Amino acid sequence: MKLGPVELPALPVPRLGLAAFRRRLVVHLAFVLLVAATLGLALTVLQDQKQRSYQRYEQGFRQSLAEITLQLRHPAGQLALLNPGMEPGNGQDLAPVLLPFSAIDFDDQYKALRAVEMAGCGLRWPQGASLCAAVGSNAYAGGFVYLVGSLDAGPLQPRSVGQLDLDGVHRLRVSLDYRGQRSVWTAPYEAARPDEGPALQRGRLTGFLAEGDQLERQARPQREFRGWLWREGPCVQSGDAANAEAACARHTVFSVRLPVEAFKAALFERGAQSWPPRDLDRLRLRVQLLGPAGEDGAAVALFDSARPGATVGVSLDRLGAALQAGETLRIERLGEHPLVIAERRGAEIGDAPLPWLSRLIRRLPVDVPVGDARLRLQAQEEVVTATGRYRLSLQGDLRSLDRQLAREARSLLWLVGAMLAAIAFAWLLVELGLIRRITVLTRRAAAVSYNMQDPRAEQRIGELDVADLEGRDELGILAGTLQALLQRVKDGLRREQLRAEREREMWHAVGHEIMSPLQSLMVLHATADDPSHRYVQRMQQAVRVLYGTASPSEALEAADLQLETLDLAQFCREVVANAPHAGIADVQLQGDDGTPLPVRGEAYALEDVVTHVLRNAQRYRLPGTPITLRLAAEDGFALLGIHNRGPAIPADMLARIFEYGVSDQPPDAGPERRGQGLFVARSYLAKMDAQIEARNEDGGVRFWLRLRRA
Repeated sequence: MKLGPVELPALPVPRLGLAAFRRRLVVHLAFVLLVAATLGLALTVLQDQKQRSYQRYEQGFRQSLAEITLQLRHPAGQLALLNPGMEPGNGQDLAPVLLPFSAIDFDDQYKALRAVEMAGCGLRWPQGASLCAAVGSNAYAGGFVYLVGSLDAGPLQPRSVGQLDLDGVHRLRVSLDYRGQRSVWTAPYEAARPDEGPALQRGRLTGFLAEGDQLERQARPQREFRGWLWREGPCVQSGDAANAEAACARHTVFSVRLPVEAFKAALFERGAQSWPPRDLDRLRLRVQLLGPAGEDGAAVALFDSARPGATVGVSLDRLGAALQAGETLRIERLGEHPLVIAERRGAEIGDAPLPWLSRLIRRLPVDVPVGDARLRLQAQEEVVTATGRYRLSLQGDLRSLDRQLAREARSLLWLVGAMLAAIAFAWLLVELGLIRRITVLTRRAAAVSYNMQDPRAEQRIGELDVADLEGRDELGILAGTLQALLQRVKDGLRREQLRAEREREMWHAVGHEIMSPLQSLMVLHATADDPSHRYVQRMQQAVRVLYGTASPSEALEAADLQLETLDLAQFCREVVANAPHAGIADVQLQGDDGTPLPVRGEAYALEDVVTHVLRNAQRYRLPGTPITLRLAAEDGFALLGIHNRGPAIPADMLARIFEYGVSDQPPDAGPERRGQGLFVARSYLAKMDAQIEARNEDGGVRFWLRLRRA
């Protein structure tokens, strides 16, 4: 039998003075100071890092501007200054750029390549090809566009003297669109020395104003179109040894001076001449190196400047990568009307993952003059080129370092968090392992001493329990001794309570089981002149006295049932026949065709179960309506349904009505209406390996009893 714990009134605890907690306060104060010291150390480190970062930034600010100025004074940097909007063609015709020097010595292969590499004006493609299309900085050097390109190509097929069909030779095709005029040159390769082998090829590119690959009989090359082509060096890639030279790709360079009639015409116009032309960016070029026609008859393009994927070697956009967060570089072209040609900003630093950390670092004091003006730095430099002077202005903001420092301080934050966690862990060990045990033992001992003056001290002593404080240390031994002394008192109180509860539960369980058959006897002897009527009433009254004192759950659990094979159909016929003697009229059996339905059960317990359900249906059915019993069978089970028409059971109560004490009747409704009948029914069925459930159906409530078939 399961019994609850002993319930005793709580012990009043006396008010203890501050002296009783002095040691505890000292320990807590020590941990508080340790936490404050850890946080102070972290703030000091952050403040020192902020001060150092401000100083380093101020020292390197002008050096950063000097490095940028040095880059722009280089020819590659001057090229970026002269062409601030320089960008790759990206699959379209390209525009020439303005060179920082007057012209390119296009007749010399190495000088042309050195000039292009120094200026960094070449566009580069992923396959290794490059092209520089540019004009000189001096207008009087001639109105020409210089083309210097390189690629890896196989052996070149030169043009023979007088050959008009160019399909079978390598040729350069250049198209130029400017101011509404379009010019196309086709320049076939002509070997300087025809007797040279394919390993070393050099020759001219003779330009014809022709768009197709078939020259006219009287066609003459344009005199001002000058071009050269060189193919030399080791093989970049080769195929099989049998055809090694035919598959050998060598470094190939071409250099062309392309005349532009519009440039020359502008030199002879009256008035001040401006160079480069304001509409230079509208000039469009396309350069193609074509090889002999393939099997399909179309020319093979070894190189095409309109091919996508080109990248710019040097541009002002790359200067922003060298700038730090918060820095702004402005480039102005000086003159009568200064013009801002570029403005670049350093990479933006997003907000720190912890905004509160950024605000904390921003508030840390540093050794700088008061005022926002000191937090903003500014420096200027000038760059002089062949076409003018340029002023570089660099601005910096020291406050941008705060966000950067907040990101870098995350590692320190983890370290501080680990230290605080270690302090908290140590505090918990001391608090829970020592201080708390001392405090609890002190309070409980004081409560015992204080309550010894109470007349009920023998009962109240049982409230003290110090078993949770026992251990091998000094406090544990003291608590164990006190617990052993008090255990004897508690054992006596518990034995007395257990004896009283066992007696009460036993009488109550017996009384509950007797009440059901007494109800039937009361119906059989209902007349007042029956001699047994008075004795049955006396028995009911005696059982009610015991019945209203406690729960019968333990008595039901201790009951043993002798299971046997029952015919459920015959059992239901007897129940219907005996129902009027129990005060339940108009009970009908449905679904009975005379076929036996054997089940496993105990006759008296099953009768008690059905009687409790029928009484519940009798209580709630509508006047004049019958209570129906229905038999059904399914796999391995027999079903007995008991239905009455009447109010439905709330959905949240369908499962709870089988719990002990659950009833919608008032407390003074009588002992037989205290929510025990359905509880007894479920308990008996569980011992028979059966189940019961309630459902709202057919305008009322149906209880289904599910019994295992024999």
